[in-house]
Order: sequence, then structure tokens, then C-alpha cells
Amino acid sequence: MNTADQRRRGRLGIGVIGAGKVGAVLGAALRAAEHAIVGVSAVSDASRERAENLLPGVPVLEIPDIVERAELVLLAVPDDALEPLVSGLAATGAWQAGQLVAHTSGRFGTAVLEPARRAGAIPLAIHPAMTFTGMSLDLSRLADCSFGVTAPTAVLPIAQALVVEMGAEPVVIDEADRVQYHAALAHASNHLVTIAAQSSELLRGLGVEQPERLLGPLMRASLENALASGEHALTGPVARGDTGTVAAHSAALRSGGAPDLVAAYQALSTATARRAVARGLLTEAQGEAIIEVLKSQPEGPR
Repeated sequence: MNTADQRRRGRLGIGVIGAGKVGAVLGAALRAAEHAIVGVSAVSDASRERAENLLPGVPVLEIPDIVERAELVLLAVPDDALEPLVSGLAATGAWQAGQLVAHTSGRFGTAVLEPARRAGAIPLAIHPAMTFTGMSLDLSRLADCSFGVTAPTAVLPIAQALVVEMGAEPVVIDEADRVQYHAALAHASNHLVTIAAQSSELLRGLGVEQPERLLGPLMRASLENALASGEHALTGPVARGDTGTVAAHSAALRSGGAPDLVAAYQALSTATARRAVARGLLTEAQGEAIIEVLKSQPEGPR
């Protein structure tokens, strides 16, 4: 199908820069929506294998060649690499007037694409709020995924349509709010992994061979309840104002837990107590008692 036919049907020639876990999967999702993937950049062996598996038949090209061929350039590169890449391509005159340029960074809105916009390109930010494996199973998971979308008002429907075509839901995020948006997602996702790892490590130290069997049902139920009911789903010693148990936890962790686990437990218990007071789940006296117990605990081993 030629370019004119693609345009009439709303189909685009898309170039994917970065065949990491995100870029390869989104490229495959856009291809499934009948867009044409005109090229992909892949440097490492892992990215080349990923491109071959998820984007079979798509040529692996140099970045300038992809930009030259594509009506939509999808930049799926690490956050810190995004600005130098966009600026470097602008310095070589690679960006084209009317070309769509979308990045997948959560941290940035469209301001980072300003060098491309000055050349006449149309900037879009579409960040999937999902963790990726880089395998085909991610494609089915997109149906339950939302994207944080930022774009100039006139072209916001284009960004939203691309997300919908991938089977996901667009959520509009203002340019000025991108960093806080991304921090919220990182806090929820990354720190959940840290907490699971810390708890698993502690249980293994007690001789529990499969800690995931203990933690899995508990953590899944807690997450589902928290998402459904907010902080009214909170249970445990802090929610009960049980200072004796909190003190016992802190002492036990100091004697047998890793320093990072001790610090995380104390910090999160303090935050939980303050939020419980603010929402009327604990009285001020109960909350202060919990916080004082945590403050009185000496620092963990270094």
C-alpha cells in the first residue's frame, strides 16, 4: 500500500527508535492497528532479538534513516537520552515539517520535543502506565492499561487516538504536571517491588523457602482492597493504634533485618500513622503515640 492510501485510511508509516521492552511492544501494537512500521533501531543483541520476535520483517535501520522514512517517529528511549537525541537530530536537520514525533517518557511532556517542533514537527507525549516484559504477553495487557497523554490542544485527539488504537485508555496530563504524575506511578510500582523483595528476603532468612506463597495472596488482596476502598481498607497494627506491636516490629527488624528494611518500615509506618489521623482512622493521640514509638527506636545497623 502506498503512502497516499495509508493517509486516506488514517494509517501511518511509523518508525520506532529504541527496540527496548516498551518500544518493541508499542510498535507491535500499532502494527496490529494496521499502521506500517517502516523501520526500527536496535543496537544490542537483546533489542535485535526483541525486534525480530515482535516486529518480524521490519528492517533494522540507523536512526536518521528511520526519521527520514517515518510519518510518525516513536521515541522509546531512556529519559536521560531523550533530550540529546531530539536536539542532535534537529542539529542535522532530520526533523520534517508535519511529521508526528511521540515519546514514551513519563517524566517529560512535549517541551522536551521543542527542537523538533521548531522544525515543523508535531510533538506528542504518550506514556504507558504499565511495566513491560518485552514479550508478546504485554500486548494483551495493554487492554487494561492507561497512558498519560500530553500534547498541544489542536493535536491532542491524535495522541488519544493512537492510544485507543493500541487498546488502551488515554488520560490527559498537563505539561506542568508530568513529573508529579511520573513520581506517583514510580512510587506505586517501583516501591511495591522493593517492599515485596524486602519482605521476601526477611522470610527467607527465617527459613521460609517459598515466601511468594505467603506474600502473594496477601499483597494481591491488599492492593485490590486499597484500589477499591482507598485507605479505608487499611488494616494492621498502625491502623489499630497498637503501639506495642509497632515497637516490637521495629526491635525485631533492627536485630534481624537489613538496614534498608528497617528504614523503610519506620518511614512507611510514620506516613501511614499520619494519613490515618488525617482521615479519622486514628485519633491524634493514637497517631502521635505510634510516631513517638517509631522516633524512639534507635537507628538500625549500618
